[in-house]
Amino acid sequence: MATSGTYVTEVPLKGTAEKHFQRWRNENHLFPDAVGHHIQGVSVHDGEWDTHGSIKIWNYTLGDGKQEEFKERREMDDENNTMKVVGLEGHVMEQLKVYEIDFQFIPKSEEDCVCKITMIWEKRNDDSPEPSSYMQLLKSMVIDMEDHVLKA
Repeated sequence: MATSGTYVTEVPLKGTAEKHFQRWRNENHLFPDAVGHHIQGVSVHDGEWDTHGSIKIWNYTLGDGKQEEFKERREMDDENNTMKVVGLEGHVMEQLKVYEIDFQFIPKSEEDCVCKITMIWEKRNDDSPEPSSYMQLLKSMVIDMEDHVLKA
């Protein structure tokens, strides 16, 4: 069995948990304009932008400048402001057989929240690198989207 693991980080944010969750849940089409240095494009492959089970294809750039593509399926839990992203295909899936990300937006006050990011992964083989660069990308996207959420 290849190496597996879980990364967890929390990002403090200004603005309500609901507002941040709704941006991530419903408005991915805005990401290339809001965080174009990370996301160059996103399209719906199956379903709608905001439907449970929708499949999207992302074109993004890692911190080292490497451009990649990622195909994902979304699962939403509106009651808990949580969204699960399940990796289906793309560059990261060449190295990993399991790649799941949970974004949970947790209220801390009337004006602040925390985005808890949990990444569960399993390598295809032990020679593949750990996916820490993908966690760095996700954390950076959450931080950079804060300004866009606050302007809305």
